[in-house]
Amino acid sequence: METEGKVLVIKRIKQVFRLTASEDDRPTIERVLGVYADSCPVARSLKGSIEITSELDFTPA
Repeated sequence: METEGKVLVIKRIKQVFRLTASEDDRPTIERVLGVYADSCPVARSLKGSIEITSELDFTPA
């Protein structure tokens, strides 16, 4: 959050996806995370006004 005037404003959102799955599933997970925002109503609504970044914290099962 940052302050504009005397108001707190959300400028950036960082998502961390913590997943445990088979190593064989990792390419599919990475592909889905790369395109999900285009189908997410919240991400589409915020696009252009709030920076959204994503990170994968993957643990092999």
